[in-house]
Amino acid sequence: MANQPPFNDYPKPVQGPNTDYVSKPATNPVLRGYPLSLTATVVSSVPLLQRYYWNVAGFGTVKDLPVLDDLPTRFHPCVIPLGDTQPMVPLTSDHLKAKYTAPANRYYTISDYHELYKSGKATPLEVVEALLDMTTRHGSQYADAWADSHGEDHRAVEAAQASTKRYAAGEPLGILDGVPFGVKDDLEVEGYICHLGVKYDSSVPEFFKKAEETVYAVRRLQEAGAIVLGKNRMHQLGADTSGCNPTQGTPTNHMNKSYYTGGSSSGGSSALGAGIVPFVVGTDSGGSTRIPAVYNGVYGMKTSHHRTGLTPHTNLVASPIAVSVADLTVAYRVMSQPDPACATQGRFAVSQPPGPGAKRVMGIYRDWWKEADSRVVEVCDGAVKYFEEKLGYEVVDISIPHVAEARISHTMTLISEVVETIRSRAGRRPDWLSVLSPPNKFLLSVAAQTPASDYLKGGAMRELLMRHLAFLFQKHPGLLIMTPASPLVGWPRAPGDDSHGFSDTNTTVKNMVFTFLANFTGTPAVAAPVGYVEPEQGEGRLPVGLMATGEWGSEEQLLLWAAEAEQYLHETHEGGRVRPKSWLDVMDLVASDEDD
Repeated sequence: MANQPPFNDYPKPVQGPNTDYVSKPATNPVLRGYPLSLTATVVSSVPLLQRYYWNVAGFGTVKDLPVLDDLPTRFHPCVIPLGDTQPMVPLTSDHLKAKYTAPANRYYTISDYHELYKSGKATPLEVVEALLDMTTRHGSQYADAWADSHGEDHRAVEAAQASTKRYAAGEPLGILDGVPFGVKDDLEVEGYICHLGVKYDSSVPEFFKKAEETVYAVRRLQEAGAIVLGKNRMHQLGADTSGCNPTQGTPTNHMNKSYYTGGSSSGGSSALGAGIVPFVVGTDSGGSTRIPAVYNGVYGMKTSHHRTGLTPHTNLVASPIAVSVADLTVAYRVMSQPDPACATQGRFAVSQPPGPGAKRVMGIYRDWWKEADSRVVEVCDGAVKYFEEKLGYEVVDISIPHVAEARISHTMTLISEVVETIRSRAGRRPDWLSVLSPPNKFLLSVAAQTPASDYLKGGAMRELLMRHLAFLFQKHPGLLIMTPASPLVGWPRAPGDDSHGFSDTNTTVKNMVFTFLANFTGTPAVAAPVGYVEPEQGEGRLPVGLMATGEWGSEEQLLLWAAEAEQYLHETHEGGRVRPKSWLDVMDLVASDEDD
C-alpha cells in the first residue's frame, strides 16, 4: 500500500467483497408516440402505477444488500486534494500552438483564434458576428445546437467589441481573449434563461427566469476574455443520454446525421463536432459530457466533484468539452481555479501533472469491459495494447464490487434529485410536471416515489465503492481505471422520435454503464475518441471512445493520458482523425465575409 495522499475526507481504503459481475436484465418499457403520451398522462396521475414502474426499474433491490448494513451514508462524494491553491498550472507551448494541422482533419483551436486576432486578419467582433449569423439564422444546419437567446445576443457582441479594442491596443488578456464558446442550458449566465431543455412557456415565469449571476466556472472564462456565444441545447432536464429533444429541437450529430449526438450535453457537442467553437462548458451527472463528446468525435472531461464549483446535486459537475486536448486543458485550468470566496471549492489544491518517473498503470475489470458491443471492445482493446506496448503502461486486472447494483443506486439517486430541482423551480405548483415532455413526465413521476430509506442506502453503496476505489488507488499508485466511454456504437435515430420523443430507459442506463462510476464516486474522468466503425444507417463512420477514470484530484494526469490518446488517433489510425463533411471552416467564413 502507498501512503495516503493529503486529502480532506479521503475514503478509508477497504477492499470490497469479491462479487461476480452480473448485468441486470432490461425490464423497463420502451414507449414511443401516442402510447408514450397516453402512458405518461396516466402514470403521472396514478401513484399506484408510479410505484409499479419504480419496482420494475429495480430501484427497491439495493437496500436489502447485507453488505450495506454497517456502512455510513455518503451524500456528496467530495474528496478535496489539499496543498497549493495557486491560480492554475501555467500553460506551455503545447497549449499555445496548434499541434495537429493537416488540412483534411484539422479543427481550429483556441490558439488558432488567438493567432488570428494577433495577426489582424480578423477581429473577435467579426468572428462573433459571423458565428451568430450561422447559429441563430433560421434554416442554418448549425442552429439546432443553440437555445433561444431571447434577444440577449447583444451580450456576445458587446464582449467581442471589448475584446477587439484590447487587441487593437496590443493588450489582450491572454490566449482566451476573444475566443467564442458555448454554455450548456442548465448553467446560469447573467441575462440568459436556463431552459433546462424545456420549451419556453411564458405562463410559467418562475421556471423561465433570467439569470442574475453567472456561475463561477463560466465567469472565470469570461474574465480571461472568452466570449459566451450562446447557450447550448440539451436533452430535457439532462435526464437521458440520447440527446433527442422533441420540444426544443434535437441537435445534429455531424459525424453521421442518422444518429443522435448523445446527451445530455448534446448541443455543445454538436457545435464542437461542426467546428463552430473550440470548446464548451457542459455538465455531467452520468456521462453527459463524455458520452456526447465521443459520439461527436471530440474530447470530454468530468472533473472531481465540486472541483469547478458547488452543485446541489450529488452526481453533477460542470466540466469542459473541446475539439482538442490542448483546448480541454486550457478550459479546465481556467474554469477550475480555486474560488477564495467558496469554503469548499476554494480549498481544492490545483491538480498537478505527474512528476518524472511516475508510475503508469491501467486497470481493467475484464467482466465489466465485456458489457460493451464487440466492435467497441475491439477498438478499445487495440488502443490499450498501444498504450501498453508503445508507451510503457502496466496493465493490471482489477475488480469492482456490486457494479450492477451501484448503477441502480446511481440512476435512482440522480433522477430523485432532478425531481426536487424541477418541482422547486416550477414554484412547487401542483401541476409542476406540466412543463415537461411525455418521457420526463413518465420518468419523474416514477422517480418521485423513491423512499428516504432507498435514497439513504444508495449513499451507503456510494461509500462502499469509494472505499474500494481508494483501496485500488493505494494498491496501484498512478492507476487509471480503463473502460470504453460508451458500450454502444452510437444511438441511431428512429422515425418519429424527433417529433414525439421516446422513452427507452434500458438503453439510457446501458449507455451509462461505464460513465456512472465517476459521477457516483466523485472521481475525475476523461473520454477520448480512439477509432471509428462503420454505421448501420446513414453516412459517416461513428467514433468509439476510450475512457480513463483517475484518483480524486488527478485531472492533470488524465489530461496527459488524453493527449497520448489524441496522438494515437492522429498518428496510428488509418487516415487519422475523421472530420465530418459539414464541418464549418470558421476562418474561411470570416475571410469571405470580409471580401463581401
